[in-house]
Amino acid sequence: MKNLALLVILLFTISLTAQRTKIKNLYQNDNKIGIGTKTPDHLLTVKGTIHTREVLVDLDGALVPDYVFEKYFTNSSEINPDYNLLSLSAIETYIKEHHHLPGIPSANEIKSEGFSLKQMNLLLLEKIEELTIYTIEQQKEIDLLKEKLTDKEE
Repeated sequence: MKNLALLVILLFTISLTAQRTKIKNLYQNDNKIGIGTKTPDHLLTVKGTIHTREVLVDLDGALVPDYVFEKYFTNSSEINPDYNLLSLSAIETYIKEHHHLPGIPSANEIKSEGFSLKQMNLLLLEKIEELTIYTIEQQKEIDLLKEKLTDKEE
């Protein structure tokens, strides 16, 4: 019983001490929290690596690029009426001049301004959807050429 009482006292003391230990590199300034920085510029600013299993991003009004397929299959888009799929030759011309994809920030822009994960993921999804359309078009062309070749051989 005496050992049990000592163990309880020891555990209680450790828990009190642990709760009072100040966390290093954690700062609060103007109702903003900084980890690894004394000058947080957003609600939570982390200067360092974050290890997590998952990040959930609320889109909060962001435009998901379903408009790419909508425009391709219906010839118009209610989601984004201004969207136009560029031709591959127009993309090639743009890349030759700017050395990055249209609509994607350049390496210098990203280096100086950083980028929003939400926005970049949506831009990359738009590019994936565009690539899918180009692939569909190429497959149609391949199938047509195969058909013509088969007709010539007969």
